[in-house]
Amino acid sequence: MRITVHAFLTLDGVVQGPGAPDEDPSGGFTAGGWLVPYADDDMGEIVDGWFHGTDALLYGRTTYQIMAAFWPQVTDPDNLVARVLNEGTKYVVTSTLADADWGPTTILRSLDDVRRLREQDGGELQVHGSAGLAASLHAAGLVDEYRLITFPVTVGAGKRLFPVDAPPRGFELLATRTTSTGAVYTALRPTAYAGAGSFGVVDGRETIDRG
Repeated sequence: MRITVHAFLTLDGVVQGPGAPDEDPSGGFTAGGWLVPYADDDMGEIVDGWFHGTDALLYGRTTYQIMAAFWPQVTDPDNLVARVLNEGTKYVVTSTLADADWGPTTILRSLDDVRRLREQDGGELQVHGSAGLAASLHAAGLVDEYRLITFPVTVGAGKRLFPVDAPPRGFELLATRTTSTGAVYTALRPTAYAGAGSFGVVDGRETIDRG
């Protein structure tokens, strides 16, 4: 399977609590709901496109519990996202949950379990939210593609998609789109880190040493 990470993030990299003030107040986070003023039809089309390609869903415990509390309330049969989330095959990576009863859910106990799942035949294993899990997958080199929507807002402190201790990676741009509210969608494939270079001056001309 291919692991794809999907996230909404601010210009300063925060992914915590995009949808509501009380979505994820952990760590004293008070800026929840920052995405909502920028939601539009363009964003809806992008997100629907994500879920059209879902074969299974992978969550960390916190996001799983947030989703499991909200999405079963959405019963509109025309809502593609709700239908996929509620009825789709789900996996949750957790060392503490004993039961996971939101639709068909399998509990995974470690990244080794995720690695074995990724090695199986199949389509797309999508991660939504789950900042801690996404960071662990990034560090382990298990992410095949990132699909990110960056919104024109900063909120300061909060959980980030790439924490300060994340290992360096390069990325290949696969697709991009701008929404009517100024959010920018990018699809990116992780690549090897290209290293560092430097700008300099030789004979009065600016030069680039790419290392």
